[in-house]
Amino acid sequence: MRLSARNKIPAQVVAITHGEATANVELDAGGLRLVASITQEAARELGLAQGSQVITLIKASDVILAVED
Repeated sequence: MRLSARNKIPAQVVAITHGEATANVELDAGGLRLVASITQEAARELGLAQGSQVITLIKASDVILAVED
């Protein structure tokens, strides 16, 4: 499979919190904590579990930062 996304980060699943429709997947990307919110169906289809090795693909058109006045 070839992808256009260039922001590819290898990571390991640390924990999965299952909600009604979504699963929050906590990842360790070389010491950096990332959390992906995906559908329950996607988590099930991918066979995700604690310790799974994944590649994160990040595609965002905006990144917004804010600080207190």
